[in-house]
Amino acid sequence: MAQDGLHERLHDVYEEVTRRNAGEIEFHQAVYEVLTSLGPVVDKHPEYSDTAIIRRLFEPERQIIFRVPWIDDTGAEQINRGFRVEFNSALGPFKGGLRFHPSVYLGIVKFLGFEQIFKNSLTGLPIGGGKGGSDFDPKGRSKNEVMRFCQSFMTELYRHIGEYTDVPAGDIGVGGREIGYLFGQYKRITNRYESGVLTGKGLTWGGSQVRTEATGYGTVFFVDEILRSTGQSFDGKQVVVSGSGNVAIYAIEKVQALGGTVVGCSDSSGYIVDEKGVDLELLKELKEVRRGRISEYAETRGGAARFVENESIWQLPCDIALPCATQNELDGDDAKALIASGCQVVAEGANMPCTPEAVKLFAEAKVAFAPGKAANAGGVATSALEMQQNASRDSWTFEETEQRLAEIMGRIHDRCLSTADEYGQPGNYMAGANIAGFIRVADAMSALGVV
Repeated sequence: MAQDGLHERLHDVYEEVTRRNAGEIEFHQAVYEVLTSLGPVVDKHPEYSDTAIIRRLFEPERQIIFRVPWIDDTGAEQINRGFRVEFNSALGPFKGGLRFHPSVYLGIVKFLGFEQIFKNSLTGLPIGGGKGGSDFDPKGRSKNEVMRFCQSFMTELYRHIGEYTDVPAGDIGVGGREIGYLFGQYKRITNRYESGVLTGKGLTWGGSQVRTEATGYGTVFFVDEILRSTGQSFDGKQVVVSGSGNVAIYAIEKVQALGGTVVGCSDSSGYIVDEKGVDLELLKELKEVRRGRISEYAETRGGAARFVENESIWQLPCDIALPCATQNELDGDDAKALIASGCQVVAEGANMPCTPEAVKLFAEAKVAFAPGKAANAGGVATSALEMQQNASRDSWTFEETEQRLAEIMGRIHDRCLSTADEYGQPGNYMAGANIAGFIRVADAMSALGVV
């Protein structure tokens, strides 16, 4: 192995990726993270030793960029850019969310789509990896503006998707409201009710129970498995959750249900501290109904909670940290603070929220670290369960669907651990997730030929 963590046979692969995808730093980071785990695979499996299949895995099957024109409430014309990166379909139709946020550009979408390949592979379900979105910002826009944007976005996207081709879902900025507008336009254009073309739908029009809760619940189920493997539980554990959107809210809900205490959460303006435990109903009303700022939580709770403006939530001491906001939100300094406070487990509820330096520090300190491709796979797993219900014209109960989600997360946990052991990395969830996800996809790609 080379000093920089890359196997000597993989240096050229990484250099080629960075050269062919110049300036896409998030994508480079995601690729590097996977490559650092694949050295033992290259040594053990001669069929991968020429690295050709690895190079092919890092090149998307299709990258779609399109113009999204729409009219705002003042009558002015607005122009945004839309993306869909269909990365790998060796295991099944492309599957992955749509993100509407000003930071979205091709590099973000490719990083997310690349992560999605491994995440979907780890579920064991027949779904490939893809991702999409736009630099449109729904924050501050009226309901009608969001609807007009979504309709324009789908007017181009519809020709590239389908239940056997590519099945988008939600992500940051794309919730049930946006999925509804997107599906309505798809139905209007195609003149058919193809409910399996999008997931995250409302329960009255093809959606699945637990889909709203799935990513947050799944992350906590994964942590519960980590704790069980060491004879522990959530009882008495102090937990910090970054973010206050969908993933964070339902991670908080499940932590509390399992006996933990969530003492803080955040948004882009800062974080709140509530030592007795976050009031979940107040948080839901604030974020899901009023779409307010996290500072309003502290104002409503009075002396029971306090708001800390424009600082990192990871300065809060905790036993378990769940970064559920956005990529690269937890850096090396944050990791040092968590380690010093005695943090035992870090699990990524968001996509790649921990920087490489933070991940390295957690490994050195023997903090159990669960990467997003494993820990937050519950969302896409339940999306696949939604697709299954759509295909069979069926609808499952909340309890049945939650049980299936818990079982899937348990299998992902066990697969990560056993794979890490097999390749000489005991207890390394990052290595286990990357290797297990890679081998399943690579074997399928090999079986399908050079396509």
